[in-house]
Amino acid sequence: MGLTRTCLLISCLVISTLAMFFDLSQHREKCIIEEIPGDTLVTGYILLEPWDKNQGHSPHSHLGLTVTVKDPNLEVLLMKRFGKYGKFTFTSHDSGQHFLCVKSNMTRFSTFADERLVSQTKTDLHLDVQMIEETIDPSAAKTKDTFESVEFKIKHLMGQMQLISKQQNFEREREETFRQISEETNGNVLWWAIIQTSLLLTVGFWQMRSLKNFFIKKKLV
Repeated sequence: MGLTRTCLLISCLVISTLAMFFDLSQHREKCIIEEIPGDTLVTGYILLEPWDKNQGHSPHSHLGLTVTVKDPNLEVLLMKRFGKYGKFTFTSHDSGQHFLCVKSNMTRFSTFADERLVSQTKTDLHLDVQMIEETIDPSAAKTKDTFESVEFKIKHLMGQMQLISKQQNFEREREETFRQISEETNGNVLWWAIIQTSLLLTVGFWQMRSLKNFFIKKKLV
């Protein structure tokens, strides 16, 4: 039990937390540049709130947001659309500047509202980004290697046992087949002996009868 716990011991280190709050205009993209190490798990949480100059914060059922993440080579790692709330995760492959871009896509205002209403409405974006680097305890890694070696040996022994079991089953099948053939052969030999005996008795009886008739015919008896 202690060996398993040691092998599964993984320490997660939060190396950076980024929390932001800013205004997001309609259909305008904003990008954040962040230095992210390689092989790092990044998790982000978003919350959108519409802000009207006349009414202040108010619930809105047509809120939408598109999140795009690009690596230092400007290759897209993530592109996903969210509603009012959302969570996204991605893993960085290379170290360097990563681009986190967000763009509002409120379909109601872009389709039905006039320009005056759009100019009075904006979106507040709450963004919380956490970068987590997973590191394995060296002692746990060494113990894990030992555990994997033992596990491999156990699997090898189990495979050998299965092979031996298959061989035993094969031998039993061969013995059963040989026994059936032997029984059939013995049965055939017995029947052939009975047939031969019957033929000999029949021939002997016929010869004795013929000989008796011959003696009677010759008046020797």
